[in-house]
Amino acid sequence: MLKSIIVGVICSLVFYQAQAQNLYIPRDVQGAFNKGTRSMDGKPGKNYWQNHARYNISITALPPERNIKGVEQIVYFNNSPDTLKRLNMKLILNIHRPGAARFFGANPDYLTPGIQVDSIFINGTKKPWDNARASRTNQMVGLAKPLAPHDSVKLNITWHFEISKESGREGMIDSTSYYLAYYYPRVSVYDDYNGWDTLEFLDAQEFYNDFNDYTLNVTVPKNYLVWATGTLQNANKVLQPEYAKRLEQSFTSDSTIHIATKEDLAKKNITAQNEVNTWTWTATNISDMAVGVSDHYDWDAASVVVDDKTHRRASMQAAFLDSAADFHHSVQAGRNSLGWLSHNWPGVPYPFPKMTAFQGFADMEYPMMVNDSHQDDIRFAAFVQDHEIAHTWFPFYMGINESRYSFMDEGWATTFELLIGTAEVGKEKAEALYKPFRVEGWINDPSQAEDLPIIVPTSEERGGFGNNAYGKPSLSYFALKDMLGDDLFKKALHTYMDNWHGKHPIPWDYFNSMNSGSGKNLNWFFNNWFFTNYYIDLNLQKVTKAANGYALAIQNIGGFANPFDVKVTYADGTTESFHQTPAVWEKDQKQITVNIKTTKEIKSAVLDGGIFMDADTTNNKWEAK
Repeated sequence: MLKSIIVGVICSLVFYQAQAQNLYIPRDVQGAFNKGTRSMDGKPGKNYWQNHARYNISITALPPERNIKGVEQIVYFNNSPDTLKRLNMKLILNIHRPGAARFFGANPDYLTPGIQVDSIFINGTKKPWDNARASRTNQMVGLAKPLAPHDSVKLNITWHFEISKESGREGMIDSTSYYLAYYYPRVSVYDDYNGWDTLEFLDAQEFYNDFNDYTLNVTVPKNYLVWATGTLQNANKVLQPEYAKRLEQSFTSDSTIHIATKEDLAKKNITAQNEVNTWTWTATNISDMAVGVSDHYDWDAASVVVDDKTHRRASMQAAFLDSAADFHHSVQAGRNSLGWLSHNWPGVPYPFPKMTAFQGFADMEYPMMVNDSHQDDIRFAAFVQDHEIAHTWFPFYMGINESRYSFMDEGWATTFELLIGTAEVGKEKAEALYKPFRVEGWINDPSQAEDLPIIVPTSEERGGFGNNAYGKPSLSYFALKDMLGDDLFKKALHTYMDNWHGKHPIPWDYFNSMNSGSGKNLNWFFNNWFFTNYYIDLNLQKVTKAANGYALAIQNIGGFANPFDVKVTYADGTTESFHQTPAVWEKDQKQITVNIKTTKEIKSAVLDGGIFMDADTTNNKWEAK
């Protein structure tokens, strides 16, 4: 028995190693496999670890005063096997400093002095700090006593910053409405394959955070409302009884409850009438905390069942200008998003207690919040909100390294955006939004940057960044879904999500999980879509009569393994469509023959990729002479 077990284990290892050898693995990632922190079957390895922290943050915002003050205590736990001699601190708001490296130019209203640390204590000992030198978005801090494995360190930090007049992902929405994000010093991720995350934030690529526990206190003047990530702990203390009651009612209501209307706001009696009120929020095992503040935003809320097994409901809230017609629909549109995404694609119950849509300018996701711009077109507003809410699963449920592998979150949000859009408005209208936004810009641009392999780290890209993050990976997910079929694709996707939610997956964990979940070696497909500079361009070379019908010679000039339809028109005027899955290109074939069994005479044939738009459609059609 022991001998057979050993043989079985060896065979399994050989199988998974053979799979892995089909794909390029960088040396740092290979090191993680060698150390047993990642496994070739797609699961976290037996030696997997990730670090964790507890944040207790208090900030004070007194609009229209732009100076935001903060104090925090961080207890950082080193779960790694390494002794850490220093910590890398993320100071994201230093992107606003004059002279900071960034992808784009900066207007004067964008510029500020960045984060100004007033004091920092490590385990009770004050640490010297020079704000002029700590000018980047990363700052290494030495430890007097190295942090041993399975030990913790306590940091106490006070800081302040000017909120930017120009609002992007964060900043002033107007003189008394603020959106605060990335506003606190944090310890960056230290992981098993790359060590400290020291990539600079350039205001383009996004973020990589640990899963932490938070208590957040937000102090604002009376008559200011606050919305934030997490669960509000003291509604009865900061809200007058009537408004606290409305908020409570919304947690079990399908219908929209107008917690605070324009008329209510005019009375200036919604909050407790102290000079300032401190709103307290908590959240556990989450990657960040964002905050919205205003004294004149409407507040709507309702809820929706996201888990049929437990009957758990999630709150959907919205904060917005009364004049924004689209945001008056935001709660019900959000209820639809939360419910549909939970029950269909990805088909994993919404993992958090609430979601808030805050009217700003960013069209950007945050844990339990989205900061979306006003749209005159209500349907387009729902399209944007669907995409940002879909990000809940990627990167916030799955702890994606967005700054290095953006396709692992943006590609999925883009995919879910089309799937839910098809359910909402139909295939034709949904694809009419998807194709120009997600495909045309890439497929119609022959520049070399646009054909860089998707696997190229996001941090190393510029010109091809957007399409490698959104459209191209989304198409790969749709191609795989087409090839496996919905049921097997969802089984494999859930295998990946079950393996890695609440953790830090990288692309090879996705590839290996999908192989395991589907029971198929898909490495030829992953190599085709992620590791090549292919694009989409099919050529219908010729159509010839065959014994049982016709043979169509098709060349794959672009190289991607994409699905397509062969649409034929017969001499009698009837039409027929023959679907081809990406499997026809298995093993990187560039030339295939599609056989059509028919007794009719074909008058014409055309290749139609649908959302898989062809770079050159002039060679996609054949007509009988």
